[in-house]
Amino acid sequence: MRRRILALAITGVVLYGVAPAVIDVLGGWRDLDEVTPGWWIAVVLTQVGGWACLWVLQRLALHTRGWFPVSTSQLASGALGRVVPGGAAAAAALQYRMLAQSGFKRATIATGLTAGSLLLLAALAALPLLAVPAFVAGRTIPDGLLEAGGLALVIFVFLFAVGALLMVSDRAVRWVGRAATTVLRHVRRRRPPPEGLAERLLGERDLIRTTLGRRWPEALAAAEGRWLLDFLTLLAALEAVDARPRLTLALLAYCAAQLLAQVPITPGGLGVVEAGMTGTLALAGVPAAAAAVATLAYRLASYWLPLPVGAGAYVAHRRRFAARDDLVEQPEVVT
Repeated sequence: MRRRILALAITGVVLYGVAPAVIDVLGGWRDLDEVTPGWWIAVVLTQVGGWACLWVLQRLALHTRGWFPVSTSQLASGALGRVVPGGAAAAAALQYRMLAQSGFKRATIATGLTAGSLLLLAALAALPLLAVPAFVAGRTIPDGLLEAGGLALVIFVFLFAVGALLMVSDRAVRWVGRAATTVLRHVRRRRPPPEGLAERLLGERDLIRTTLGRRWPEALAAAEGRWLLDFLTLLAALEAVDARPRLTLALLAYCAAQLLAQVPITPGGLGVVEAGMTGTLALAGVPAAAAAVATLAYRLASYWLPLPVGAGAYVAHRRRFAARDDLVEQPEVVT
């Protein structure tokens, strides 16, 4: 109870601090009618495509061909994680229960969800690397979603090559671990860097590879596709308000927002993501009003749309598997 009260207090303080940014974003409601229906279709379709990539990844990690239990459990747990403080743990527990209710074994669920989460986080962490290559530097957001999709394909190939190298090469993983340790040593001078980071990364990579088996290339492609399609949602929102900042800065704005969303300060990064994204887009040269409208359009698809969809998915799942509810064992540890 004390921890829950503390979590609620921290959430309240953070939401109070980011309230001005949230109010600015919500103030963009009056300008949403200027967005043409075609761009709304693009925003929704790219977001749904990202969900589908996530379902593919989890199906591979759970070694199943079924779509219904994976998709409904992911949608329902994702919706829960967006409305409760520290929602990642609650979301993982709910998806565990729903998958167990569907007939999956406890060990399969635990290792599968853990491997999938690690691969997703690794793919997200690799996105900022795209600000380095020369083909991105200095470019603005392409005119039109088709051109942006072509550029996203180039980004996909680059990320897949990097990810494949890390999946097959122990030397590459150890190099990343040593490089990260060096960076942390310079950034956090007063605190010692984590010990054995390279070996820990190698162990997590081996868990992913063991869980996915020979189908890790498909899972890697799905993890990258999930983030790239979500990034295309933001590009579509920016295009809808006729804002075309430098692509590197738009990418860094997206990465900053997503990394903030991974920190369980507020449910689903509510407020924190809005503040971070609008601020970074403003630094990228997007006018404040356009940045607020683009952020609102993006968050309507990535944060608010999954809530009713997730509720419907939970009801559909319960109707099909309610009879097995009493047979579900509670998880010991779910990450």
